[in-house]
Amino acid sequence: MLPANAPVETLTDLLRWRTQRHPESYAYTFLPDGDGAEQNWTYAELDRQSRAVAAQFQAYKAGGERALLLYPPGLEYLGAFYGCLYANVIAVPAYPPQYFQSISRILSILQDARPRFALTTAAILETVRALQGEYPQLGDIQWIATDALPAGIEETWKAPNVKGDDLAFLQYTSGSTSTPKGVMVLHRNLMSNQAMIQRGMALDEQSTIVSWLPLYHDMGLIGTVMQALYNGSRAVLMSPWSFLQKPSRWLRAISHYRANLSGAPNFAYALCVRKVKPEQQEGLDLSSWRVAFNGAEPVRADTLNRFAEAFAPVGFQRQALYPCYGLAEATLFVTGVTPDTGFTQRTVDASALEKHRVVTVEPGTANARPVVSSGRSWGDSLIRIVEPETFKARADGEVGEIWVAGPHITQGYWGRAETDTQTFGARIAGSDEGPFLRTGDLGFLLDGELFVTGRLKDMIIIDGRNHYPHDIEQTVESQHPAFRVGSCAAFSVERDNEEKLVVLMEVDRRYAPPAGGEGALDLKQVTRKLQQAVAAAHSVELHDFVLLQSDEILKTSSGKVQRRACREKYLEGSLQRWQG
Repeated sequence: MLPANAPVETLTDLLRWRTQRHPESYAYTFLPDGDGAEQNWTYAELDRQSRAVAAQFQAYKAGGERALLLYPPGLEYLGAFYGCLYANVIAVPAYPPQYFQSISRILSILQDARPRFALTTAAILETVRALQGEYPQLGDIQWIATDALPAGIEETWKAPNVKGDDLAFLQYTSGSTSTPKGVMVLHRNLMSNQAMIQRGMALDEQSTIVSWLPLYHDMGLIGTVMQALYNGSRAVLMSPWSFLQKPSRWLRAISHYRANLSGAPNFAYALCVRKVKPEQQEGLDLSSWRVAFNGAEPVRADTLNRFAEAFAPVGFQRQALYPCYGLAEATLFVTGVTPDTGFTQRTVDASALEKHRVVTVEPGTANARPVVSSGRSWGDSLIRIVEPETFKARADGEVGEIWVAGPHITQGYWGRAETDTQTFGARIAGSDEGPFLRTGDLGFLLDGELFVTGRLKDMIIIDGRNHYPHDIEQTVESQHPAFRVGSCAAFSVERDNEEKLVVLMEVDRRYAPPAGGEGALDLKQVTRKLQQAVAAAHSVELHDFVLLQSDEILKTSSGKVQRRACREKYLEGSLQRWQG
């Protein structure tokens, strides 16, 4: 726990303070293969590497400049990130460069942020050099391989005068509904949000963290890496690919390291239920897992219930389930449930919800829809539900856009001052509160708790009725074992002056039909089944259903489906359809 009198104003102060108090304590552990061998950094080792990176920046007189970070998962990335902070250089995390299908995003960030420097490893720098002929923009910046810095350079580092109002880094939004934008995160935004996370999840120095979340995304970087530093606790990290290849590695690391905090988007819990077989649960003990946070995408009551049931035999406690809500523009964390109490589920009338009203009904009632609470605020922030067209406040039990205000709200988008007033400076009609951040998310408040119902820009409107695409996607995903979880996109297109529903669905590359031929994937048969299921569950006609090859659904860096981009590819006819 960070003492109230600790002399820290920024993350730079915090790391130096931790290093002075506990230099030999483990700060971060990385599992290169997801299990087995460890790579460990103490606070002293992290501080030394950070000072080395910062000293190299200081040799270039780089204070106040921006630096792109291009790293595979691992400890080297952490030294580079904290090294930027130690030099008062603005870090710009980006996709791991070994997956150069993301080159367009990297080039977009280069054009927007215009960094003077880029940090990476010597091995990746060779790949970058080879790409410069095709992408000359990569040669316009100064590249630094942080694993090849001169020995002893850290001794030349001089502590900069970094203040809470200084810009710490640019967190590029995932771009699920628009072009990615660089969110300007100040040191004081980070410190405020870290205090909220610590309080909201009841964490302290003994709270070991395990995470496979991407380090270049806010949930992984702020919610796990920085929170461990804030707590003064240990974080055990692995690559996202280690988890996706073998989901049981996540649970085994939690068990082995006796982790108290770990979490992921909803799809990861669903994947564990599907992929972690009973024999893989042998030897697991999940009783230490006290906060299993679930955020970044719609939280499914069904997923939570199935996960709790599946892993109860190995010690998982239902009350550890921790739905939460956040976004990059609010630094990260906005709301979370009360620790050790589990989650609150309400059942509402889906038809009323389509009209932006909340009518609670009994479970099992016709047209009922379960919704999960994302908890309440854990800080000085204000949460309001607002009608997005008139800016009038909505009452409890009415759906509207979620607006947030507080010290954790960031400073706007890099180089987009013309849009900042609209997004970050909103005011409620007839109120002196604010200014507020307009999140673009839909939800409602009941008894002080936030229920998130969808994304404003992704809303499907057919026959004058609102449909949340993730609800339709969930219905579709459950209809056949060949369908890949989290890889479905629902949207509408205009046909004959009417909006029509289209669903894209990936086939899991590892799917094999059962012996005897039963369960084979027949497109006509499964389309008829889906039309019936969607009509029954949502009272809407499925106009077109497209089965896709694996990895065709476009996603953001955090794994969110980019529905608008998928829609564009569908209209272009450029999607790779499943061939059977």
